[in-house]
Amino acid sequence: MGWVTADAPTRAELDSCVTCGLCLPHCPTYRLTGDETASPRGRLAAMAAVADGFAEVDEKFAEMMGFCLQCRACETACPSLVPFGRAMEGARAEVAAQVPDRAGRLRRLVVGRLIAVRRLVRLATWIAAGAQRLRLDRLGGPVRRLVGLRRLSPGTRPTLGRAWPAIGPRRGRAALLSGCVMDPWFPDVHRATVAVLRRAGYDVEAPRSQTCCGALAAHEGAVGDARRMAARNVSAFARYDVVVTNAAGCGAHLREYANWAGEGANLAERVVDVTDLVARLIDEGSLPEAAPTGRTVAIQDPCHLRHAQRIVAAPRRVVAAAGHDVVDLDPSGRCCGAAGFYTVTHPEASSALGRQKADQIAAAGAAIVASANPGCEIQLRTYAAAGVRVAHPIELYAEAVISRQ
Repeated sequence: MGWVTADAPTRAELDSCVTCGLCLPHCPTYRLTGDETASPRGRLAAMAAVADGFAEVDEKFAEMMGFCLQCRACETACPSLVPFGRAMEGARAEVAAQVPDRAGRLRRLVVGRLIAVRRLVRLATWIAAGAQRLRLDRLGGPVRRLVGLRRLSPGTRPTLGRAWPAIGPRRGRAALLSGCVMDPWFPDVHRATVAVLRRAGYDVEAPRSQTCCGALAAHEGAVGDARRMAARNVSAFARYDVVVTNAAGCGAHLREYANWAGEGANLAERVVDVTDLVARLIDEGSLPEAAPTGRTVAIQDPCHLRHAQRIVAAPRRVVAAAGHDVVDLDPSGRCCGAAGFYTVTHPEASSALGRQKADQIAAAGAAIVASANPGCEIQLRTYAAAGVRVAHPIELYAEAVISRQ
């Protein structure tokens, strides 16, 4: 049958791969299995076989595409600049269209529709908070993930719809992406982000008309829902000088909105990760640095910050400006195994990668790990030894600089 959607991988995308294999040692699933079909090169070959009519989009093809973490480490290693992330989203769209899988349809319903219904997210938060208090994580299985969530407080006032004036000379208007789970699950990250931006001279707003960024929908092949979310956000953020994200996966997707919505390129040009923005403000002297603390903080690079947005130095600069000594958790930036629904669809592979990251934390000997993505934080907290704190770089900076003024 070949491709049936307009989102399928293009011939130009597939032909850009020269099968050199330089991506192989950077691919976490290939490193786990040693299987060519679990490598970027193998997946692109499978896509090309479908495009050329030699293979079908069937359950085997769906499993090959589904086993990919979409970490995009292959992109930073690729000399031919293969747009693997875009090709994989296209392949997932084909799987959604051609493989009648009940579990896949349920996932797409959750990330394409339900996750944008804030009442349902609040309800899920209340349920998860109750399960935390009952210590249901001790049962193991999927509920073990509760140990990776911060202590949930469902009554916390959300940022959505609120505005905060700048402190001191005004620099401009910044919109905060509230996100689908950041507000109820990571409110401390939002509070730190707002405090630092205000101190830098930004009027900060979280427009009520915004919605989920659509990254999870795009990754699951729910392309129609991803486009609908993108169009809504393009409208919601049209009036702001900058759109600030503090979740690496969300920021990476927003910066690729040219693929998803009319006027998406205009929004993408104004999107900035909070660590990147704050690092620049520190360097220009608009934000202060804290005195040395003598504490060591290990930096974990979220895949969509390091490989998709190519931001590496900024989180290290922010943590160093908080007065901490910085060490790399993994200089090659391998995936922690979180990857959205991956912990549910491929628990063994996700767990293996999570344990590897826990071993790296133990080897670093740091009591604090900085990570700029919620999924990574949950994964690190799930597998790290007791007593290890996992925090966003902006939280560490706000604690050291803003809260003490």
